[in-house]
Amino acid sequence: MAYSWFKAFHIIGVVVWFAGLFYLVRLFIYHVEAEQEAEPAKSILKNQYQIMEKRLYNIITTPGMVVTVGCAIGLLVTQPEYLKQGWLHAKLGFVAALLFYHFYCGRLIKQLEENTCKWGSKQLRALNEAPTVMLLVIVLLAVFKNSLPTNATVWVIFGLIITMAATIQLYAKKRRQDKEKLAAQLTQIPQEQA
Repeated sequence: MAYSWFKAFHIIGVVVWFAGLFYLVRLFIYHVEAEQEAEPAKSILKNQYQIMEKRLYNIITTPGMVVTVGCAIGLLVTQPEYLKQGWLHAKLGFVAALLFYHFYCGRLIKQLEENTCKWGSKQLRALNEAPTVMLLVIVLLAVFKNSLPTNATVWVIFGLIITMAATIQLYAKKRRQDKEKLAAQLTQIPQEQA
């Protein structure tokens, strides 16, 4: 019975943790892009994003991580034979990378607050894809364990995921270009009127 409780809360923790990670880096993108705004909008937006980032990280994302890791330890205590299986070693490697990502996001919050962050919105958009890839691999390892399929269906699903990620990136690029085009048009209007 303990195994089922640990598993249920582990899944809940994973959902909460990933929801926070997905949204957190999106806030970083908006925070960095606020730098391009004129005052007072720039200061207002940056202050609001700082509050949102800290609250999301401290109240949702980090507790989700703690529940996930705590319940995973509970699962391993109730089923120690899993520690001998290769799929779990691979999964734990990806979880370790995810923990690094989580704490690196905490570091980025501090850098954004101190105006020392060197990341641009384009790099942050790429960083935002990392938890999606890690989630995919972790879930596949947890579901299929040592019998991870490598047939055509898997490659089609993998291709769909890559296509989806590329489409998101292309859409973001188009939005940036449209915004730049609109800004250029707006600067031309006063020149034509003069």
